[in-house]
Amino acid sequence: MIGIGGIFFKSADRAGMQAWYETNLGVAGGADGFAFHWRLPDQPEREQGTVWSIFPHDTRYFDPSSASFMINYIVDDMEAILQRLAGNGVKIDKREDHEYGRFAWVFDPDGNKIELWEPAAA
Repeated sequence: MIGIGGIFFKSADRAGMQAWYETNLGVAGGADGFAFHWRLPDQPEREQGTVWSIFPHDTRYFDPSSASFMINYIVDDMEAILQRLAGNGVKIDKREDHEYGRFAWVFDPDGNKIELWEPAAA
């Protein structure tokens, strides 16, 4: 694991919730949320980011999990982590490749959906 790539949660009042976070905590997100930028101590030349985003309460993006949140973890070797997880009996939902990286979705023992992301090489 490198870090947290995203924190996503549902709200019945997405706009109101976004306004509350902006007013009270200074998290001013747009349509895709807010990005916190940071750097790893051993790779200060490479900027990383953690996305914070509110989803509509009826989103199906977290399915089949019934949780109101999902966390995205940044990984540095998707194949290795998926192999280890499969060996440990972890349910792997699906995988996708995009121009900005590789994704996989897995479930913890409580059925919470977890998103794994290996960013595309810079």
